[in-house]
Amino acid sequence: MTSIQGMGRPARLSIEERTVDGVRVLSVSGEIDHDTMGPVRDALLPRDAATPQRLVADLGAVTFMDSSGINLFLAAHQTISGDGGWLRIAGAGSAVRRVIEIVGLDLIVACHPTVEEALTG
Repeated sequence: MTSIQGMGRPARLSIEERTVDGVRVLSVSGEIDHDTMGPVRDALLPRDAATPQRLVADLGAVTFMDSSGINLFLAAHQTISGDGGWLRIAGAGSAVRRVIEIVGLDLIVACHPTVEEALTG
């Protein structure tokens, strides 16, 4: 698990990773912005370029995402799909889902209401 904290504030970001039937599932909690994008990028990008990555980003506990997050998901999608894998977003709450829809990320990266639906695709 990764955790980013601001001074005098609770953790702004945590990322937990698990594997379900060969698919990496990243559960992200907190805020995805310029200050927290490094750990999110590190978690999203494939660790082994020889193996196509299948990845579900569970954003159910993300409370805020700015353009830094949008750019990270676009870059991860391009990298992962270019290597023969796929990226799916799951569980985005209404505020995050609205940002995703406004910029059209949902037209590029498949978005699902739940992790289970994202896993079955």
